[in-house]
Amino acid sequence: MTNGTLALLGSGETSSQGRKIHDYLMAAIGAVPVRVAMLETPAGFQPNVHAVYQKVGEFLEKSLQNYHPHIEYVQAHRKETVRESVKPAQPSAEEPLREADYIFSGPGSPTYAARNLQGTRAFDLLAEAYRRGATLVLSSAAAVAVGSSVLRVYEIFKAGADLGWDDGLHFMRRVGLGIDPVIVPHWNNAEGGASLDTSRCFMGRQRFDRLVEMLPPVRSILGIDEHTACILEGRGVSFRVMGAGTATVINNGKTTVISAGETFPLAMLQTPLAA
Repeated sequence: MTNGTLALLGSGETSSQGRKIHDYLMAAIGAVPVRVAMLETPAGFQPNVHAVYQKVGEFLEKSLQNYHPHIEYVQAHRKETVRESVKPAQPSAEEPLREADYIFSGPGSPTYAARNLQGTRAFDLLAEAYRRGATLVLSSAAAVAVGSSVLRVYEIFKAGADLGWDDGLHFMRRVGLGIDPVIVPHWNNAEGGASLDTSRCFMGRQRFDRLVEMLPPVRSILGIDEHTACILEGRGVSFRVMGAGTATVINNGKTTVISAGETFPLAMLQTPLAA
């Protein structure tokens, strides 16, 4: 069985660039309607979690009508509900992830997502979906969470927590891709303007450099600009960069920037740890 498609987005899943990326990915599925599952876990701590993901679902329905996307929402908001609401004993709850052609997860907190998906049936189903050929679209917080180490974005940027990392979900290693990078979306964020560097997922270059020093020396990093995706298709051995910006690979002391429209091999992210 051929692996599916893995798309990692830096941000912008409901932007004009995001629509082009979704269109490219759905066209490759070759089925209409496209069955879409929205995994809400990353924003499970927010009172308006369903509204956050419903906004993305409505965007897909309106912007990609030619694929007639059929949207289902997996409201697995906390580890307890992830365990209880998505398990073999309840096939109606499991079905969206088990049957989807296209699975999206994105906005929220990276650390919350990793903590509440680790060791759950929902995460097992995500890996199983990829192995059976589904398309996985992971943006922003969800993209961070599936890496090897998770950036504490909310805790550091909003609450002043000490610099550090949490353990990630190691998704790419789990599904046998032979890589296990740290994933950093919002790489070129500029919301802070001239007075505050918010690049590197709101950390800023100076603070991010200190964070990199805290990682094991063999850990690779994949930075993804906003409104940009890195796409790995089927049995491919290269990521395709698509969208408005670039991807940045940092590995073994070397930094490589890859422009939209270009590809880069998985080998660029391989390390002794991930092998």
